[in-house]
Amino acid sequence: MAPARCCCCCCCWGGAVAAADAARRVLALLLVGVLCAWPRPGALASEHYTPLSLLKQELQHRQQQEAPAGGGCSPQSGDWGDQYSAECGESSFLNFHDSDCEPRGSPPCDSLLSLNTEKILSQAKSIAEQKRFPFATDNDSTNEELAIAYVLIGSGLYDEAIRHFSTMLQEAIESFKEALKQKVDFIDAYKSLGQAYRELGNFEAATESFQKALLLNQNHVQTLQLRGMMLYHHGSLQEALKNFKRCLQLEPYNEVCQYMKGLSHVAMGQFYEGIKAQTKVMLNDPLPGQKASPEYLKVKYLREYSRYLHAHLDTPLTEYNIDVDLPGSFKDHWAKSLPFLIEDYEEQPGLQPHIKDVLHQNFESYKPEVQELICVADRLGSLMQYETPGFLPNKRIHRAMGLAALEVMQAVHRTWTNSKVRMNGKTRLMQWRDMFDIAVKWRRIADPDQPVLWLDQMPARSLSRGFNNHINLIRGQVINMRYLEYFEKILHFIKDRILVYHGANNPKGLLEVREALEKVHKVEDLLPIMKQFNTKTKDGFTVNTKVPSLKEQGKEYDGFTITITGDKIGNILFSVETQTTEERTQLYHAEIDALYKDLTAKGKVLILSSEFGEADAVCNLILSLVYYFYNLMPLSRGSSVIAYSVIVGALMASGKEVAGKIPKGKLVDFEAMTAPGSEAFSKIAKSWMNLKSISPSYKTLPSVSETFPTLRSMIEVLNTDSSPRCLKKL
Repeated sequence: MAPARCCCCCCCWGGAVAAADAARRVLALLLVGVLCAWPRPGALASEHYTPLSLLKQELQHRQQQEAPAGGGCSPQSGDWGDQYSAECGESSFLNFHDSDCEPRGSPPCDSLLSLNTEKILSQAKSIAEQKRFPFATDNDSTNEELAIAYVLIGSGLYDEAIRHFSTMLQEAIESFKEALKQKVDFIDAYKSLGQAYRELGNFEAATESFQKALLLNQNHVQTLQLRGMMLYHHGSLQEALKNFKRCLQLEPYNEVCQYMKGLSHVAMGQFYEGIKAQTKVMLNDPLPGQKASPEYLKVKYLREYSRYLHAHLDTPLTEYNIDVDLPGSFKDHWAKSLPFLIEDYEEQPGLQPHIKDVLHQNFESYKPEVQELICVADRLGSLMQYETPGFLPNKRIHRAMGLAALEVMQAVHRTWTNSKVRMNGKTRLMQWRDMFDIAVKWRRIADPDQPVLWLDQMPARSLSRGFNNHINLIRGQVINMRYLEYFEKILHFIKDRILVYHGANNPKGLLEVREALEKVHKVEDLLPIMKQFNTKTKDGFTVNTKVPSLKEQGKEYDGFTITITGDKIGNILFSVETQTTEERTQLYHAEIDALYKDLTAKGKVLILSSEFGEADAVCNLILSLVYYFYNLMPLSRGSSVIAYSVIVGALMASGKEVAGKIPKGKLVDFEAMTAPGSEAFSKIAKSWMNLKSISPSYKTLPSVSETFPTLRSMIEVLNTDSSPRCLKKL
């Protein structure tokens, strides 16, 4: 794409802009592809970039993670963050480091930048220094952002960059609206406005913007692609599929639409069409020297998982265990998003002709009592939605987790009446993991694209190295909007830890440190203070949180690690991560085991008693148990909603129903992780749950496990459209 073309587009509705604030506004537009209306077909960015120095640091870190087993760390998608990685070492209470790559072993600190990355860095650096781009400013950091965006735009990387520059979304939205006042038929503005709204989680506004773009051009491929992806993640799979099919009619080799078409088919139980689409993606091998697309890297895992699901469509769910059945190396690579290079891997059997695809089930074909069960599940699931920018409502997930909560309720109640359950081919008394496994199975089938796996069931070698759930909160000029609510809370915690550290190591200077910290109101201002009072700080420091034990008073477990690093021009990297290792997992399991034993005993008493004190004690035990689950983060994906569905279900078993929604800006997992203890978390959670006595009608609902005993029946109920009938019932 020629730079001059971008300039012309901009001049037609605004002219040259010189001020730094205006330049950031233009950057927001650049990032979402508004200024250049000729995008590369099917292109979606798979990487995100920061100002140059932090960009280099971040990409080094990422590529170290992608190093093969035996050195470095490996990335993997996380439920509440950017990526998981195998840990390369441990950090103590308060650590200091003086390089962009903290040495935790010899391999990770070596430069592993790819030629493509080096090319981007080189081009951006040159452009920034010479100010060879529109709207250069006197601010070097802003120029670096503009230069990187300029290079990315020139490389065809557009809308996906929005989610990594999320703090600019509202600014971008206003810019799009202004652009549309000047040019009402600006298709790309409508398209990118829709994507910006989608990233904010505003489904209705995004749908309206995408529709306006398609009214101007019904064959606009990128809009079809983006709208289809939004619909898939909203749980509207049939509508999503229509968009992907139309996209492929116009552009048969669009890899994103082909992959999403296959995924949509598989999610709905249409395995033959799904695997056919997956195979087309697999055949699209990258050219020599060409980087493989994210879809190409993921599709082999999806195909193997699809084959496994198809083979077990009609097998009772109680008779097999995905975590046991799938090969360890397959799970490990899939969870870490590694290329499908698995030694001695034996493919899953192909589709068996005698196993038919899942057929569409009309809501009216279910018995009235099952219809009622579905409607209750939809309502319960909607209470688990985060009202925070960046979280798109997903009605399929809502139903799945609502049904999970009801099944947990029924299973826990049976356990408290001394009944046994059948799990993984065995009949026995239910354990705490069985309770969570109920929610895990529903979360898995709701979206087969995401590997929801128990981390302690990974290969021993992988577990010994550990898995990290890593979140970037601030990176350069980019702030992660999802966690804004917790910045001040984390800042206060860091200040307290710094004071404790200086009290122990620098008591004479403690007063001066305290006075300096009182003037700090932003995380970004902490690093200069640390450099001033501790020569070890140099480029950054880490602070570790602790989780107090209920089982052994005075004992503490490792919580999460806060890292703040900076470069010479003032950019910072502010992140948090949790480490899942075998030792840490065993400690948390012992805590959860003790709480579950106590919960079961008190639950059995509660069944025979109507005393308020018993119900309150059971409620606190449920929330305490899940508090440790949240801090452990034992799953590769989905830990947050899985844990919350267990809370809702177990509370219903105790006779209490959650009637309140999660408050705006609140994330339940982060509430648990930033709470000083289980008692504090319980108090916070109960403040919004609005607990009330459970409706007597819940006791007459059909058994979820008996009504939906197989994958086929689970997929059928997730596919069915209940909206007209359930809305009437409400």
